[in-house]
Amino acid sequence: MKISTKGRYALRMMLDLAIHHSDGYISLKDIAERQNISKKYLEQIIPLLNRSGFLRTSRGYQGGYMLVEPPSKYTVGEILRLTEGSLAPVSCLDFEVNDCPQQAECLTLPIWKGLYKAVTDYLDGITLQDIIDESDSNGGDYCI
Repeated sequence: MKISTKGRYALRMMLDLAIHHSDGYISLKDIAERQNISKKYLEQIIPLLNRSGFLRTSRGYQGGYMLVEPPSKYTVGEILRLTEGSLAPVSCLDFEVNDCPQQAECLTLPIWKGLYKAVTDYLDGITLQDIIDESDSNGGDYCI
C-alpha cells in the first residue's frame, strides 16, 4: 500500500489546522507557505474535506478554514480513507460483503484480512491531537 501525495498533503493540511486550531480561520495561503505545498494543490483537496464536514469555511478578508471539531476527534485513518478511498490491501476487501467467487477457497484471504485490520486499527488509533502531543514531546518537529 502506498499513500498518495493527495493523502499526505490532506493530512499535513489537517494537522496544520489542528496546530492552529485556537487561531480562528486560517488562510490557504498561510497553510501552503508553512507546509511548503502548492496553494493550487491544496485547493483541490479542500472540496473533499469540506464535503466530509471536517472544515468550517469563512469567506472574505479574514476568511479561511478551521476544523469543525477539536483535533482529538480526527483520526489519520478517516482522513486517509477520505482522500485515498479504501485502505484495503486487496480489492476483495473493499466492501463490507466480500463477493469474490474464490473467497471460500482462498488460502491467502486471512493474510489480507489481518493486514487490513492491522493497518486500520493503527491508523484509526492516531488522532491529530496525538501527533501534536508526540511532536511536543520530541521538541516540536513533525514530519508526514
